[in-house]
Amino acid sequence: MSLVEIFSDIAELIARMNPQQVIGLKAPQQMSDRVDELMDKKKEGLLTSEEASELERFLALDLFISLTKARAQILLAK
Repeated sequence: MSLVEIFSDIAELIARMNPQQVIGLKAPQQMSDRVDELMDKKKEGLLTSEEASELERFLALDLFISLTKARAQILLAK
């Protein structure tokens, strides 16, 4: 089983718990601010390797949450 398949299965499980709440998930403002800060530093070429790793983790989490929300929307549409 690939990592993508595992994430997909976990996203499905979470979405089934309470699809309406899953759709309403939103990142805390502090997290959004940090991502914006890291993205600005990346654009300016000032991102350290540690910050690049941090940004990658945030983006992976965002992708996973988006996948989970998409699964929840499909469940609610049925």
